[in-house]
Amino acid sequence: MQFLLAFVVVGPLIGAVAALLPAPPGLKGRSPDQAVLRHGVTVTGVILLATLVLAAGFDHDHPSKMQATTDISWIPALDVRIHLGIDGISLPLLVLTALLTFLCALYSYFKLPEGPSPKAFVALVLLLESGTLATFAVLDLLLFFLAFEMVLIPMYFLIARWGGAGRQAAAWKFILYTLLGSVVMLLGLLLIGLNSGTFDMVALATDNGRGLTSSVQVTAVLAIGIGLAVKTPMWPLHSWLPDAHTAAPTVGSVLLAGVLLKMGTYGFVRILLPVAPDGMHTFAPYLAAFAVAGIVYGSLACLALARPGAKGDLKRLIAYSSVGHMGFVLLGIASMTPTGVNGALFANIAHGLITGLLFFLVGAVKDRYGTADLDTLAGATGAALYGRAPRLGGLLAFAAVASLGLPGLAGFWGEMLALFGAFDPAEGLSRPAFLTFMSVAAFGTLLTAAYLLIVVRRVCMGANRDEPQAIADVQSYEFAAWTPLAALTVLAGLWPAVLLGLTDPAVQKLLAGGKS
Repeated sequence: MQFLLAFVVVGPLIGAVAALLPAPPGLKGRSPDQAVLRHGVTVTGVILLATLVLAAGFDHDHPSKMQATTDISWIPALDVRIHLGIDGISLPLLVLTALLTFLCALYSYFKLPEGPSPKAFVALVLLLESGTLATFAVLDLLLFFLAFEMVLIPMYFLIARWGGAGRQAAAWKFILYTLLGSVVMLLGLLLIGLNSGTFDMVALATDNGRGLTSSVQVTAVLAIGIGLAVKTPMWPLHSWLPDAHTAAPTVGSVLLAGVLLKMGTYGFVRILLPVAPDGMHTFAPYLAAFAVAGIVYGSLACLALARPGAKGDLKRLIAYSSVGHMGFVLLGIASMTPTGVNGALFANIAHGLITGLLFFLVGAVKDRYGTADLDTLAGATGAALYGRAPRLGGLLAFAAVASLGLPGLAGFWGEMLALFGAFDPAEGLSRPAFLTFMSVAAFGTLLTAAYLLIVVRRVCMGANRDEPQAIADVQSYEFAAWTPLAALTVLAGLWPAVLLGLTDPAVQKLLAGGKS
């Protein structure tokens, strides 16, 4: 198991290097471009298979225990170790990352975005996958920081080289915001490591802040929290996200929303909650306030983009919806209760599945119509996807109702548990304040339903009185890429115990200071 986890983390990195090498003569196929795209599908497929084997071999009776661990001394002078391991919190994120990257590679094999060499594209996607998988598997603070930073460069180039209009400005905004946040985060990580005498995340979680003074914890939470909040993204540090999503290619948007945003919230759960509980206790009300502000702000921004005459971009609208959805994740974390944190982790996975599917679908609509502008898509009689491309229209409507939190689909459970966590927050937190936050967040769910239903009405419905514009319905490769996301959205909605059974024991142990 430990070798399998190491392979899952390092495999994509080796694949990225191999993608840049000339293809062997017998594997070139019709062209070198096709060979390297097939290489991307093969490597991500192998990593997904290895991750599923890892999940099957995981001891589901003890999900709070770190499993498949590797612990090797790397920099003895600083006591930095190559420490890998997974528990019930990180395993679902590992599987989600491997799945989404494979689906993106499969989609790109048939629909490569316009840009430079496919070799560079495949290498960057694999490098991005390796960094993301490492973020969820490492158990050393400095290794976590290195993995956290590793994903920035490939995502920058994916936006800047394969993106659409405004890609250069969006890529620069993305890299500057995230790098500045990361510099502050590194200072916080060093503060914890130097004051506690170790960078080992398991030892720090077990110590539960007892080796750190309250002032050190407060300072560390402020510094690390800023870096994590930028990546999440938390209002008002979110402004890089809409531009990045609007300019990014379809697969870039899927990976950015489905995987990269989870790195920030994962850091809150894995590092700040167990390592600096006093500092988190101090900042929890402020984190909850920013979270609910993001929920309402994201929904109002989406409503403004969805109204007729606003010239709203559909990709930009979905990006703003992510600000609102990640607000529920942060609210659950801020409650500092097992219920709220479990809700946050569930909402993380649900958002990855649903928003990943939404970006795939919006990318398909943009490819067919040549634009993602809502007014252009709706026109005088509506884009009428139900009539012109019924399967595409049906999938878009399904993803929209899943995103608004319809009971029976994955989006419902995370938001509900986050609200329950705010209803009864951890001891010492102001219950009246959190009841207010819960009420505002619940109002945000109504706003979410409003803008998503407006989008479905404008894009999917319409009189279609004129000669219908001929557009292709869902293609076979699109079905292959989208069906797993739709199926898992239904499965997680109908059978939430599969995911909660993994996360709950690990969360209970984390909040109890390493005691099961």
